[in-house]
Amino acid sequence: MVARVLQLRLALFLGTLRGSAWHVIRQVAGLVVIGALVASACVGALSLDDDHLDVASAVLTLVGAALLIGFAVGPFLAGATDQLDPRRFSVLGAEPTPLAGTLLLGSLISVPSVALLAIDVSTAVVWVRLGVPALVAVVSALLHVVTCVVLARIAMGLASTLMRGRRTRELSSLFVLGVIVVVFPVAVFLSSLEWDGRVPEQIRLVVEILALTPFGAAAGAPGAIAMGSGFVSWWASIVGVLAAGLVIWFWFWFVRHLLSTVENPVEVRQRGGLGWFALTPGVAAGAIAARSIIYWFSDMRYMANLVIIPIAGLLPIVPLLIAGVPAEITALVPVPIMALFFGWVAHNDTAYDSSAVWLHIVTGVSGISDRLGRTVPVLLTAVPVLAVTIPVSVALYGRWALLPGMVGVAASLFLCGLGLSCISSAVAPYAVPTPGDGPFQQPQRSGSVGVWSQALVMGIALVASGPTLWFMWLALTDDIANAMTAQWVGVGTGLSMLALGVVAGGLLFQHRESRIMEFAGTT
Repeated sequence: MVARVLQLRLALFLGTLRGSAWHVIRQVAGLVVIGALVASACVGALSLDDDHLDVASAVLTLVGAALLIGFAVGPFLAGATDQLDPRRFSVLGAEPTPLAGTLLLGSLISVPSVALLAIDVSTAVVWVRLGVPALVAVVSALLHVVTCVVLARIAMGLASTLMRGRRTRELSSLFVLGVIVVVFPVAVFLSSLEWDGRVPEQIRLVVEILALTPFGAAAGAPGAIAMGSGFVSWWASIVGVLAAGLVIWFWFWFVRHLLSTVENPVEVRQRGGLGWFALTPGVAAGAIAARSIIYWFSDMRYMANLVIIPIAGLLPIVPLLIAGVPAEITALVPVPIMALFFGWVAHNDTAYDSSAVWLHIVTGVSGISDRLGRTVPVLLTAVPVLAVTIPVSVALYGRWALLPGMVGVAASLFLCGLGLSCISSAVAPYAVPTPGDGPFQQPQRSGSVGVWSQALVMGIALVASGPTLWFMWLALTDDIANAMTAQWVGVGTGLSMLALGVVAGGLLFQHRESRIMEFAGTT
């Protein structure tokens, strides 16, 4: 059976290189790119020498922990069909224990597994060069490979089981956004550190913690041994062995569970094809959030507003540099502008609904649910963009102690603007291009409602964020410790204004339902 499964796995792998010419070209190009990246990683690892033992230990521990986390999270992000799903073999009457071991061996015939083996072999060679006993280096590499491969198998099984009927583009998009929000700021922070042949103190602390956890124990144990850290080396070795043993035990139990559990096919049919409506909670606010997300990311009128925001944030850079403003100060300017505009962009959201807003009214949806659901697409857009731009701007400024202050300023401007937009879109909607019109085609307007509603949302958001901006200014000009104060003041102000805007806007929406219906019918 082992030989048959390995033969099947190899045939499936080679089968990906069959098909149309364009498909084959894409697959080959992907393999070439992956091969180049893996080769670069191996060469980089082999270039480490004993002149900077602490640097080599830190780099290899971080890389090992990142690979393990990637193998654990990757299946949830990829959403690919598990070709070695144990349930596919249930019709053969195979025993769970031999099947579980066979599937683990079959998992080694894959591009990620081969890449992992190449990197871990290179790592073992480096450890031997740095004075680690060969047995320890080999065992550490084997533990790392086994833990990564088994975790990937478990993740594939959990993804196909827990997300059955819900694995959609929308869910994959949310996973990717979560990775961007978490990983990108960390990557920018690490890349901004100056090593100069030594390990920065921040990295040293992270490496020491990782070596004591299951994520970095197998990768960090050889480094601890090479540097003579007795307690850390023993603890990392024990944790690495226990982690590998635990995931192997769980995999064998999980295969037995999958083979002895009867699925409910009705659930798949009930959830199929609902898109965002299947992901959001089954309440009024969730349904409105799903509808709003679909509108925001399919209607060119919304998308034009979102595309303009980063451009508006970058436009002041050139005039400021020409005026003589220092480059490091100029790097901080785009983020507050983008945060303010992200909160402001929803100030007329009700008008963009056109003939759809009546559905919220005739179904008796509460105003708070309406206001709350409309904030979701803005949050899904603004949070990842700000998570990327804030660390970049702080890195260009050159002092990471200012990061909390930038977070506070962005949170205050964005959330205050969003809360005020919840009120403005209910109180003062004004005519906008109708569905199907171009994003820059403007309708005829009577009165100045649009002008003063836009100005008020921006003006009040700036005034409400005044204390946060003041503490940020003090952090820049006086004491950097004020950056932490700016963070808490900004987050507190933003959340308070958002909550006030949702409640007040919801009450005003219910009070003005007839006028909103009349507005939607005449514009």
